[in-house]
Amino acid sequence: MTASSLSAPPILFENVRLIDPARGLDRPGRLLVQGGVIAGTDLPGAEGVPEGARLVDGAGAILCPGLVDMRVAIGEPGFEYRETVASAARAAAAGGVTTMAVLPNSQPTIDDPALVRHLRARGEETGMVSILPYGALTRGCAGTEMAEIGLLDEAGAVAFTDGTRALADARMMRLALTYARGFDALVVQHPEDPSLARGGCATDGELATRLGLPGIPTAAEAIMIARDLRLAELTRGRLHFAHVSTAEGLELIRAAKARGLRVTCDTAPPYFDLNETAIGDFRTYAKLSPPLRGESDRLAVCAALADGTIDAIASDHAPCDADDKRQPFAVASAGGTGLATLLAVTLARVHGGALPLIDALGLLTHRPAALLGSGAGTLADGAEADLCLFDLDRAWKIKADALPGRARNTPFDGRAVEGRVLGTWKAGRQVYGQDAA
Repeated sequence: MTASSLSAPPILFENVRLIDPARGLDRPGRLLVQGGVIAGTDLPGAEGVPEGARLVDGAGAILCPGLVDMRVAIGEPGFEYRETVASAARAAAAGGVTTMAVLPNSQPTIDDPALVRHLRARGEETGMVSILPYGALTRGCAGTEMAEIGLLDEAGAVAFTDGTRALADARMMRLALTYARGFDALVVQHPEDPSLARGGCATDGELATRLGLPGIPTAAEAIMIARDLRLAELTRGRLHFAHVSTAEGLELIRAAKARGLRVTCDTAPPYFDLNETAIGDFRTYAKLSPPLRGESDRLAVCAALADGTIDAIASDHAPCDADDKRQPFAVASAGGTGLATLLAVTLARVHGGALPLIDALGLLTHRPAALLGSGAGTLADGAEADLCLFDLDRAWKIKADALPGRARNTPFDGRAVEGRVLGTWKAGRQVYGQDAA
């Protein structure tokens, strides 16, 4: 919490719909912020409201905890031309995101405790977002030598992963899960068998064949998940699968949870809102990793969100320079931005009747926060006042060239959505919206 938060005048949010999935709260009400923390949500009349408090009339909008995005790539350090901490913070604030977990695939990789501390400090410097760094699982994210998990954990790494690279070596993964268990640390895997994915750029099948694109079989995901579930069972380690995108992979995770394994997973909006047809005629903004799947897999992801198999929704924000995307599809960089569109695209599941609103917000707030060991994602008294105010029904169209941040490579360009962030507050300070400083 910053000094400016402590000295800021109290804020009283009135005429809002308070939703706090962590406490099962969903009702009209008021919320008081004082000294950068939440000072109360049960406020009868003027009782307990400090004199001189700034009033924010929500006009019936929803006030929820600031979103917690558990999978964000940024360019800093090393690839600042793609995205910086500052530009990512602006995109996050516009999307209602106040906490983001940052992948270690930078240059240098986050395999040094000093870099973990540096990234945390850089987030604090923005005053807009908390950065929770992932530590590299292996040195240089190269998959050959285990990183100093204990020292990185001590420095503040929230989990361990090689980011966009799968840890292919089974013996190394077993060692990492065993060692991380000693710190009760979470190991996060990109579930894709590298030997099956090598050279591919689209999901193997009729569309890839018609377009003449080298395919990646969906089995590449299931094979890696099956292997790592067996290793998690062997080591009793904590294992998390990122951006799960296939029916077979989700069924394996569902069965593992039923057996009591310490396994969790997330997905990202492209995998429940888009299918492989979005790549159209070689549309590189829709080239992602893992690639977009067929409609049956998309529907399986939707079902897994509804039945609780999926534990969190992450943006999978992966900024690319324009020149990285202006290439033939097979050689263009994979990845799409997602910080500013995370909430709106997720709300499509709510508007379609597939997810209750409180469950959708839980997947974006306290559930990822719990996985990362963070106290964020709640409106509880005494919690840091990280807040998102949004209009559930306000319609808008996602336009790549109008998105905040340095990178604009969204797969949702042209998508009409409902649900607009009106304001974002970090530790009680407004960082996005009409009255933001």
